[in-house]
Amino acid sequence: MKRFFLAALLLQATLASAQKSAYSVVPVTLPRELADKNNQFSGLFRRDNQLLLLSESRLQERAEAKVYALDLPAIDAQMAKKPGELSYRKYPIERLDRIKARIDSACQVYEGLEAMTLVGNEVYFTIETTTPSTYCYLIKGTLDEGRAAIVLDPAYLVPLPKPALTSNTHIHNAGFEAMVADEKGLLLLFEFNSFGHDNQGLRLPSGPLLPNDILRPVPLAPLPFRVTDMVYEGKNRYTAINFFYKGDEDAVYRPAAGDANAKLVQDGSGYKNYCRLISLEYKKGQLSWKPTFELPAEYMPYNLEGLAAYRGGYFLINDKYGPSNQSTLLYLQKQ
Repeated sequence: MKRFFLAALLLQATLASAQKSAYSVVPVTLPRELADKNNQFSGLFRRDNQLLLLSESRLQERAEAKVYALDLPAIDAQMAKKPGELSYRKYPIERLDRIKARIDSACQVYEGLEAMTLVGNEVYFTIETTTPSTYCYLIKGTLDEGRAAIVLDPAYLVPLPKPALTSNTHIHNAGFEAMVADEKGLLLLFEFNSFGHDNQGLRLPSGPLLPNDILRPVPLAPLPFRVTDMVYEGKNRYTAINFFYKGDEDAVYRPAAGDANAKLVQDGSGYKNYCRLISLEYKKGQLSWKPTFELPAEYMPYNLEGLAAYRGGYFLINDKYGPSNQSTLLYLQKQ
């Protein structure tokens, strides 16, 4: 029995070591306009040879509604240490003000754009609302290359009911921050998935929403901390950012006393930021998950909200929070 216990400990240590060394972190130097923290990037998406960066587009703060597109070959050249600045273009998001007005008139309060995915030239966004609001929203538009703009469809506004605690209150500052398109349509995950009851994603068809189309729940194994973005890997598998912020205002995201996950985020008598990638699998009508990679300690303080897969690795980006005090784009390069 003792020999078996020691072998199990050795295997656990080996797996932990492999998990932490699976990728090396390569910072990407952004052009000044994109590095401005006021962009508050909240999502990434790879489209052909472009990396799309979604601004939170907080209209209530007079922010511009926009998506930037970085040239991936230029990023490759920078990472190969070749001279030259990254080339990019900006896609203004048109008609978002009209959609915000519809939401506000329904006594729901717009906060910003949180997730983005594309199906061909159709662009889908999720909208987060203030904590008391009953719904978040799904909207869509068309990426028009000729006009260099994303033109929203003001008639497409799908309410996404927020899950509630047993007290019937909503989770502080939480929305549907992760969304992907796969063979079955769109899959959306709420930011908080540790209710202990009814943890679930939402699924609906992509394309025009027909009258008989409904949001279908997808059961999800309880998942600690936040889920802030997700990519589809194929064959019913997904990768997501799993992030914990130590601040008191996010106390609801703290694991319960005695939870095995608590040791990941506790620092003496207090808490510390924590960030990792997780793998999710859809099987037998439900989602399960497992951890795959912990970020190095120096990147744990960044509030990473965007994820995109590229060449066996991943791009990640923060909003405005982190030690760099600016937008910080990272590439996890497979070892």
